[in-house]
Amino acid sequence: MAIVEVKVPQLSESVAEATLLQWKKKVGESVAADEILIEIETDKVVMEVPAPAAGVLAEVVQGDGATVAAEQLIARIDTEGKAGATAAPAAAAAPAAAALAAAPAVASASKAGVAMPAAAKLMADNNLAAGSVAGTGKDGRITKGDVLGAVAAGAAAPKAAPVAAPVNAAVAKPLPAVAAPVPMALGERPEQRVPMSRLRARIAERLVQSQSTNAILTTFNEVNMAPVMEMRKKFQDKFEKEHGVKLGFMSFFVKAAVHALKKFPVLNASVDGNDIVYHGYFDIGIAVGSPRGLVVPILRDADQMSFADIEKKIAEYGTKARDGKLSIEELTGGTFTISNGGVFGSLLSTPIINPPQSAILGVHATKERAVVENGQVVPRPMNYLALSYDHRIIDGREAVLGLVTMKDALEDPARLLFDI
Repeated sequence: MAIVEVKVPQLSESVAEATLLQWKKKVGESVAADEILIEIETDKVVMEVPAPAAGVLAEVVQGDGATVAAEQLIARIDTEGKAGATAAPAAAAAPAAAALAAAPAVASASKAGVAMPAAAKLMADNNLAAGSVAGTGKDGRITKGDVLGAVAAGAAAPKAAPVAAPVNAAVAKPLPAVAAPVPMALGERPEQRVPMSRLRARIAERLVQSQSTNAILTTFNEVNMAPVMEMRKKFQDKFEKEHGVKLGFMSFFVKAAVHALKKFPVLNASVDGNDIVYHGYFDIGIAVGSPRGLVVPILRDADQMSFADIEKKIAEYGTKARDGKLSIEELTGGTFTISNGGVFGSLLSTPIINPPQSAILGVHATKERAVVENGQVVPRPMNYLALSYDHRIIDGREAVLGLVTMKDALEDPARLLFDI
């Protein structure tokens, strides 16, 4: 019998812990090498944990909803086991399980039904009695995942307290990747209580941090999108045939932003204590809405990317964000961010800076509006641009001129070709 350990992958330096979402296999089921066993959510991404070897899942050490750290043991695989066999013999062969088996039975029984700290808090929040939730954790302890399962199932009446659950007990009922809303019986005024995901909690923390540490000011301008729309209409068919991707508007905004950042480097800088860090590269973050929350993947060295490169990368990031496949490396860093609320119909907003950056461009919906040109009122496709900036290091002059530079580049796209 050969036991292979399944551990949490290495996390980013800025990520201390993660949350197990849902085991895709039960104890006793066969697994193939590199088959996905479980998803792990950090405050940045959702990571998949593949099986390090083929065999049978012999033991689940950490259940759904458990908080884990990098390199922590979460399961064991018996590479010589057969599917359908009970997990107890496999677990007994493992050193850790053998050590536990040697302990007095009364000690194991005394731990059964004990709630972990996070589980105890959740039980109190939902008015669950101590004996109403069966524990599937080590020595029968109650995990957060057990409580969420009981709440989702509507557990209310106390049940007989479990005794000495096997160390390798499987989770009885898999939980969804995102905790199901908990309905509150309030007659005609219903409410739902849904725990924040780790990603959503991190987004909230960073936004509050940005508001409290930056001196945020926003300057606005409007741009006539007709020249960009005409150029896009003229070349989009040939562009798609040549590069295999549609020519969108975001590549123009990225190019215009880089054009302005080169002229006003402080917009591309960041604050580090009492120092201003001027970045000699242009890593542009693109804010993307995903089912799990807002993420900002990075276009590395955007100044060296062609229109086709930008469009391909944005399309790739959009797909990965939707499927939860973005890596930590793709979300780390960035010197400037572009947020396009226009895709959702936003007409005007004041975007919040993505720390430690010092500026962010907000793009909005393009709408036909009446404008005055040469003394005549004419309809034009107009877009409001908003540049939020950290007034601690960026003065109004640089911010306003930087935004005007973006406006001029978009109203005369040829400037982007000649860098003027």
